[in-house]
Amino acid sequence: MEDPYIPELSADEAEHLRQRRTSRPRALPRIVGESDSTGLTGVDTEGVRQAPDSIEVFQNVISVIRWGVLGLTIVLAIPDIVNGDIRLAVISSALLALTIFRKFNPIRFDHRAAGDRALVAEVVLIVGFIAVTGVWLSPFAFALATPIVVAGFARGHSYATRVAGIAALLPSALDLWLNGVNTLVAQEIVQWSLVLIVVGLVAGQARRISGEADRQHSIALSQLERLTDANSLLYSLHRVAQTLPASLDLNDVLDTTMGRLRGLFSYDAVALLIFDETDASWQVMRSEGTDLKLRLGPTMLPNPLKTAIAQNRLVDIADLSATGTIGLSKNASSGLYATLSARGQIIGLIAMEHSETGHYDERTIQMFNGFVDPVALAVDNARWFGRLRTMGADEERTRIARDLHDRIGQSMAFLAFELDRLIKGHERGDVIDEPLHRLRADVRTVIGEIRDTLSDLRTDVSDGKGFEETIEDFAARLADRSGLTIGVDMSAPARLPIMQERELWRIAQEAMVNVERHAEATTLNVKWISDGTTGVLEISDDGRGFTLGESGRIDSYGLVGMRERAASIGASMEVESAPETGTTIRCVVMAHPGRDTLAA
Repeated sequence: MEDPYIPELSADEAEHLRQRRTSRPRALPRIVGESDSTGLTGVDTEGVRQAPDSIEVFQNVISVIRWGVLGLTIVLAIPDIVNGDIRLAVISSALLALTIFRKFNPIRFDHRAAGDRALVAEVVLIVGFIAVTGVWLSPFAFALATPIVVAGFARGHSYATRVAGIAALLPSALDLWLNGVNTLVAQEIVQWSLVLIVVGLVAGQARRISGEADRQHSIALSQLERLTDANSLLYSLHRVAQTLPASLDLNDVLDTTMGRLRGLFSYDAVALLIFDETDASWQVMRSEGTDLKLRLGPTMLPNPLKTAIAQNRLVDIADLSATGTIGLSKNASSGLYATLSARGQIIGLIAMEHSETGHYDERTIQMFNGFVDPVALAVDNARWFGRLRTMGADEERTRIARDLHDRIGQSMAFLAFELDRLIKGHERGDVIDEPLHRLRADVRTVIGEIRDTLSDLRTDVSDGKGFEETIEDFAARLADRSGLTIGVDMSAPARLPIMQERELWRIAQEAMVNVERHAEATTLNVKWISDGTTGVLEISDDGRGFTLGESGRIDSYGLVGMRERAASIGASMEVESAPETGTTIRCVVMAHPGRDTLAA
């Protein structure tokens, strides 16, 4: 029977705990094999787990009980001792000596037989004392309570009841032999038997209550320890999460991941591989200190990585040489190998190795586990974004074609028409000198438009060129070619994340080009405010405006595309316009949490 107060690990639980070093952690592991606060670890006759000495925690209580029982028996014996009963004086002295002896040499149950023998010897000794002093009428009869209490504290109700039965049986048999069977003797036997059994039950219950209290205390300490470990680990994982790549560019994600690996872990070799579905091979995207080729077939992977794929979990090898395994590097002695999983599929592998055997401890393994999943998500997001970006290239080509058609196509058609007209005039003998001069000026104008269009297409926000500088350069070009009076008001002590600035630039460019082509405006104002956490872009003109919601107008002015770009970066966009009152476009964006802002 399992003690309900002191849990014991099953074989499955023990095996699971052993594997925790090499599996994804679902909860913080607890170190096993330590004694709880009661010191109880073994198993007794009732299934109670015991320490090397299961009664040690109760020794102070037992000592108090011994002295209390001794005092009671001496008090009962004093009247007869005063009247000259030498036997009672001698036995009192013997009990005093026994109590002093047990104070310094208590009964121990670190070995079952030794404790049993000492307990039986004490019972027999006390039975001998009461046998020569009146059996149940002896003032020393209650001294039998002491070994029964010891039995109850040591092994619980069952053991204490058996000892109480033996302690009651021996004097009762002697009493019947000396005095025969009569009502008085029977009453004495029943009374004392019940008293001793009750003492045993009370001692066993006291042990159970004490064990429960100690168990609760142990659980509280264990929970506190786990919470402390959890707090430490969560803080470490929070640090990992804060430093994980936020970019959607795969190369940025890989570079950032390698940088964080260097900052968080110690290794001599590391590799990050991505699975290529086109030929079922593994591409080594980043590596340091390895002997790997740039592309590996399924059979060319190091064995630890094959194991990680087969088991789809983190593999911790403390000693590569002991298993005869070669990892990323021939000089490696220990390593961690994990799969990068997303959407239920293995999309990559990550591994790091060290030349020292058993280099990675439990906390490092947990840190690595916490590092792997977010990296897998970032890599998967970047790969899908790359595919979407490839698909979106068609849309961008369509936009470029529209720009070329709107600004250059019509001019080229006009030049072609003029050339045809001049050729026909020349064939008729007309003077074409002045028309040719005008055509040459038109060609120069078209060349200028081509240069402007190409400049607009190449213009973008970068790490070196911020949103403010990009807008100012574009506004200057737009003013030169359109004759618009453009006011630029910039207040940006800190930059937003570059991905947000790029989308805001495209929104601003589209809005400013719309003013040039459609608004019939004379004045254009651009305002930009950014403190690194919030950005406000406002573009207004004094043109002819339009009626909001009018069919066909919004799409023709590119507002749908601008709203899509604003939504992609979590920005809000407002459009205010009415006929003959001009148009104002306002875009407000908050920096994404966890992304670094750039100094302006």
